[in-house]
Amino acid sequence: MTSASPWIPVALSADIEAGTSAGTLVNGEERVVWRDDKGAIHVWEDRCPHRGMRMSFGFVRGDHIACLYHGWRYDTGGQCRYIPAHPDLEVPQTIKVPTFAATERAGIVWMAPEGTDPAELSTLPETAEVVRSLFLDLSTNAALLAVTAAPPEGYRPVESGTGLVTFQGNDVTVLIAAQPRDAGRTALHITVTGNTSAAIRRDLALWAIDLRNRLEAQTTEAA
Repeated sequence: MTSASPWIPVALSADIEAGTSAGTLVNGEERVVWRDDKGAIHVWEDRCPHRGMRMSFGFVRGDHIACLYHGWRYDTGGQCRYIPAHPDLEVPQTIKVPTFAATERAGIVWMAPEGTDPAELSTLPETAEVVRSLFLDLSTNAALLAVTAAPPEGYRPVESGTGLVTFQGNDVTVLIAAQPRDAGRTALHITVTGNTSAAIRRDLALWAIDLRNRLEAQTTEAA
C-alpha cells in the first residue's frame, strides 16, 4: 500500500454480514457499506436519489438494496431497477446512486474512487482475524500518533503506510487502519494475523479499550 493510496478503510469485514448494511462517515461524507446475498461488498453514497433517505436504513434483498422510504430498489451498480408505486415503469438510467470501488483485504472493507486498482492493497495480508473497531474523538493523525506511542505490551511498531500502524509481536502481526470520519473523529479498525488465538484477540481488544479510556480521560482533563 503506497503512501498516497486512495484506499480508505470503512468497516471490519466481519461486521457486514451477507444481507446487511451499515452507515458510516468518511471525511464528513455519509457512506453506506452493504453486502449482497452472494457475499460481494459495496460502498455507496448513503442517500436515495428520490427523497434523500439514507440507504443504510433500507433492506438488502438478494443482489439489490431497497430504500426504506418508498421501496425504490437498486442493483449492485447503483442503478434503480424498480419503483413500487410504478411497477411497469422502465426506470430512467439517470436514477442512480453514486458508487465507489470496494474491496476487502486484511479483514477490512476498503473504498476508493471507482476504477481504482485494488492491487495497491496487495502488500496487506489477504485475510485476518478481527479484533475490534475503536472510535476516537481525535483527528486521524492524532489518533495514529497516540496508538504508535502506546503499543500493546510485547509489541513493537514497524514501518507502515499512510493511515496505517502495524505492530509486530511474537508470531503476531497487528494491523490498525485509520478511517477519517471527519476532521475531529477517527475510527481505527484493528485486525491480527499469525497467532490469532482467542486469548491474543481478547488481550488486544482490552488494550484498545484501555487506550481509548486513557485518551478520553486526557481530553476531559484538558477541557
